[in-house]
Amino acid sequence: MRPMTKNMWREIRANRGRFIAIILIILLGTLIFVGVKAAGPGLNDSMSATVQDAKLSDVQLLSTTGFTKADVATAKRVSGATAEALKFKFAIGEGDNVVALYGYRQGLSQNQLTLRAGHLPRAADQIVLDQRARTEYDFKLGGTYRFPASAKLRRRTYKVVGFADSPAYIDNTSRGAANIGDGTVRYFAYLPEAQLKLAVATLLNVRFAGLQDHNTYSKPYKTQVAAKLRQLKAVFAKRAPKRDAALIKQAAAPLEQKQSALKAAQAKLKAAKQQVVTQSRGTLTTTPELTAQEKQLKAAQAKLTAARAKLTASIHTTYTWQTRADLSGFAAFADSSDRIAAIANVFPVFFFLIAALITFTTVTRMVEEARGQIGTFKALGYSRWAIAKNYVTYALMAGTIGAVLGSVIGNWSLPRLVISLYHNSIPMVVTVPVLWGSGALALGFSLLATVGAAVVVVSRELQEKPAALMRPRAPKSAKRIWLERIRPLWRRLSFNQKVSYRNLFRYKSRMVMTIIGIAGGTALLLTGFGLSDSIGGTATAQYGGVFHYDALVALKHTGKATAARRVLAQSPAFQSAAALNTQVGKVKAHSTVLTEVNLFTPLDPAGFGRYVTLSRKLPAKGVVISQKIATGLGVEAGDHLTFTTADGDQAKLKVAGVTQNYMGVFAYLSPKAYRAAFGKAPVTTTLAVRLAKPTAKQQNRLAHQLLAANAALGTSFSSDQVTSVETMTQTMVPVVIIFILLSGVLSFVVLYNLTNINVSERIRELSTIKVLGFYDGEVTMYIMRENIVLTLVGIVAGYGVGWGLLAFILHQAATAQIIFPVIIHWPGVAASTALMIGFAAIVMAVTHRKLRHIDMIGALKATE
Repeated sequence: MRPMTKNMWREIRANRGRFIAIILIILLGTLIFVGVKAAGPGLNDSMSATVQDAKLSDVQLLSTTGFTKADVATAKRVSGATAEALKFKFAIGEGDNVVALYGYRQGLSQNQLTLRAGHLPRAADQIVLDQRARTEYDFKLGGTYRFPASAKLRRRTYKVVGFADSPAYIDNTSRGAANIGDGTVRYFAYLPEAQLKLAVATLLNVRFAGLQDHNTYSKPYKTQVAAKLRQLKAVFAKRAPKRDAALIKQAAAPLEQKQSALKAAQAKLKAAKQQVVTQSRGTLTTTPELTAQEKQLKAAQAKLTAARAKLTASIHTTYTWQTRADLSGFAAFADSSDRIAAIANVFPVFFFLIAALITFTTVTRMVEEARGQIGTFKALGYSRWAIAKNYVTYALMAGTIGAVLGSVIGNWSLPRLVISLYHNSIPMVVTVPVLWGSGALALGFSLLATVGAAVVVVSRELQEKPAALMRPRAPKSAKRIWLERIRPLWRRLSFNQKVSYRNLFRYKSRMVMTIIGIAGGTALLLTGFGLSDSIGGTATAQYGGVFHYDALVALKHTGKATAARRVLAQSPAFQSAAALNTQVGKVKAHSTVLTEVNLFTPLDPAGFGRYVTLSRKLPAKGVVISQKIATGLGVEAGDHLTFTTADGDQAKLKVAGVTQNYMGVFAYLSPKAYRAAFGKAPVTTTLAVRLAKPTAKQQNRLAHQLLAANAALGTSFSSDQVTSVETMTQTMVPVVIIFILLSGVLSFVVLYNLTNINVSERIRELSTIKVLGFYDGEVTMYIMRENIVLTLVGIVAGYGVGWGLLAFILHQAATAQIIFPVIIHWPGVAASTALMIGFAAIVMAVTHRKLRHIDMIGALKATE
């Protein structure tokens, strides 16, 4: 082994702590950089693999007239399609809960159930329930499940023989909506197909073999499934008339029999008339009986014609199309993984930059400490490259080991940890992509921080002569600091305090790096707590700060709210209701379009403030828009935009103001502004309802009563929206916990490393004051007093950096429907501060123990 190589290994052994510290800092930075970036794709890939394994259909088709074998054959005409028809309907189940009922038969290959307990139905009296029915509604295996008569099944009671998950319902908190009961589907159930009293299948599942190699959430899959959907719509557009004709022919069979009988009667009447003409020797005469019979036949023919026309009008096949993206929970899951991916584009980068900066400082200080050794090698005749290679290799080893280990551990562990803690979806098949690009990027930055620092500093040191290098660098001369100019304060400081404050400003680079490191650690911790507070506080900010109603009731009959108000008045929780005209459409400005925009027009603007808080009163002209519209379209007060309703009505509106809004995209018009824009008066389509702390049972009963009274199309409760956001917050908890834990570890390592560098640089100074008689505690405080000041300054600076970082991350994580408020509650601030102070205390204890065992003689030996 060459002498220089031996020296390098000797240096590593002699400074194991520093070598491990560099590896650890790089490892932590790389781990969270690569790991968190892999979490979002890992969630998508895992869910995609889960639904692919369960053979989830790519397209689901519902029909108003059902499906036959001919419909299945029609679907299979599209290249690569396999199709299955099954019976499906919504029904009221036990406890008045809305249940999605599916007919089960052996041999079905699509949307396969994953059993969590028990077995699939084997007899006519057996039922398999959603796993959610067991966890949320306390049904037991072997228990009895009862349906009311309104469910229209072959029997009323069934034995629960199994609980299962379905790939069509990936979100444990949502099962979609229905047009019966309270409008909310609670869980699904599978019965033997013959138990559903349906003449034909009502659901058609279609799956394409060529799409199964693509990730469900990927752009290629979405593009190709859209193309297949267009092909399906094209073939079923031709199928619908044939289906109508077949149903009309089947339903018109009794009418055809009556038509035949009527034709026979008409023929008989005609023969009777002919006989009368013959008997009257050609004179056109008739009898009263024949005239009456003729009138009866004409009336019968008219009735028959009307019945046929009514029958033809009543049979019209329409299709409802759903892709995977339209299924309950799929969009929410995609939004959740997208938010994690958006956060991963900011937080880990900042985390990694802090790690790289501290590493750069560590390597720089390490090489500067080796000045004497570099001078010795140079005096012995070693070339510059041979000397530099010693330190470059040292830095290369530390950077590479840290980056490779961090990339591998991060890519493997963090996504799996997030997936394992992701309890709001069905159990997933864990599939995590290997992010070679992110790993390579992390390795590049790691080597830049380690090897780059070594190259820069060694090159600078090698510019000096061996004699200068072998002598210690002259210490910086002390200068007066600004604190000395405040004489009343300076005179009251002790000698040790004066020395500490002078040393702070004497080594400005060390002071700046320490403050940056502590501020970065505090900012990371504060951001972690702030993410949880901000996402969780979105619902409170919206339904408390902006919206004050508890429910929106969509009226079944436009302009007729009497029936709905009558039902509402009967509820003990009802307080008041406001009439609104609501429209859903799209807005356009500067060639940019936003869809799913809600336009609210209160019929009583004066009382609207009790239901919605706006930044200004509704003007007689112009529209007040939410911040999301203003940001998305790049408009402000005074600009113009075009609003197009779902019915095709269009109006050009002037922006009168911008109001804050967090959930959903809203615009507001006064009745006068609506009339001026659309040329007609607004009519009531929705009621905004205030309720006095309604219970879940009261809400369900109220929604059920509104539907039963034929007064409403549906009722949406604010509490459901709040629950949805709380669920979204829970999905972020694992990521936030990981951020906080790793930020804490990084903060501790950074603080320890900077303190260790500070001590090693000033070992002669510390040995001197110890020889002069300072006690161990005084020696420790001599250097820790500086750390305390820098820690406090760094923590305060970290508050500002953390707030800015959180605001930037939340801006990146915003979706088309949600803007997150920047919220950091005091417990998060207190915890971040306490953690940093705690880390400083631990470092102080470790440093104190180290300073008690300083080799003073070795440190004070002359080097000349």
